[in-house]
Amino acid sequence: MTAGSRAERRGRGPLGSRLALWLMLMATVLAAAPAAAVTAGPSDGAPRAAARPAADRAARVPSCDPRRAGPRPDRVDGEAVRRIRERGHLVAGVDLNSHLWASLDQDTQEPSGFDIDLVRAIARDILGPKATVRFVSMPPAQRIPRLQNRQVDVIVRTMSITCERLADVTFSSVYFETGHRLLVPQGSDITGFDSKLRGRRVCLSKGSSASDLLKSSGTGAVAVEIASHLDCLVELQQRNVDAVLTHATLAAGLVAQDPTLRLVGPRLDTSLYGVAMNKDDTDLVRRVNAVLEDYRAGGADSPWMVSYNKWLAPTLGAHPQGPPPAAYAD
Repeated sequence: MTAGSRAERRGRGPLGSRLALWLMLMATVLAAAPAAAVTAGPSDGAPRAAARPAADRAARVPSCDPRRAGPRPDRVDGEAVRRIRERGHLVAGVDLNSHLWASLDQDTQEPSGFDIDLVRAIARDILGPKATVRFVSMPPAQRIPRLQNRQVDVIVRTMSITCERLADVTFSSVYFETGHRLLVPQGSDITGFDSKLRGRRVCLSKGSSASDLLKSSGTGAVAVEIASHLDCLVELQQRNVDAVLTHATLAAGLVAQDPTLRLVGPRLDTSLYGVAMNKDDTDLVRRVNAVLEDYRAGGADSPWMVSYNKWLAPTLGAHPQGPPPAAYAD
């Protein structure tokens, strides 16, 4: 048993989750079927791309349409796909702090969740039924630099397709649609995204799309930016912040971990999740879009619906409309 697994079993309560998950992610875990290595992305010292002003990045995508971000599907074996095959495993950036989406199973210590199911489908399509995946867990701020520096092949990390990000990376077609909501403790007088937030401390993940949303809201809320939404959960439980602003999908996972919390107010925007890849890896983007075409197909029996019903339906409810339809840039 690894140090991480022992810590996890000691820290099953909400307030013990931070230490347990931190130790768990710092351990290297080897899992099988398909084989997977799990590593934690360093919080500093990683090579980073030079930051560009947001306006400059967005200006380089003049006809941005997040729903039509990537090229049409094709299973061509180009340079990026061949690189993965020669290496013998797919390297996927994920967030192992995201309950229901990507986390380590307490019994098997294997990554599991909705995003993990999609990663494994991509790996099998490229490498065959016994595909090996190396999962790299990282905070939001490291996603784009690690793609640009080719430290990962794909990012499947509840990552929203935005015009600003499209200047730096390429996305697949949309695989999930959600939006931001506020999470507060039971009994809080905060009821929505309004004047009651003035002067209140609102926690969000550094480098997430929630940051721009809060800054432009005019509510007068004070942003508290930390590494991940799981850290925000601990801050909220300890009453160091008054609310958490994150995607409704991620907030649902936090509520499942701590039922003393509740979501308030309507969904504030629309966020479209896509698989992010290096801008030069067009063949890989087309390949992932081909995988997603198959993943959506089959109606109620599609791999997408099977994964949704397993991981998300118990918390988010039924999803009769199924996965979002595909649209492409060309």
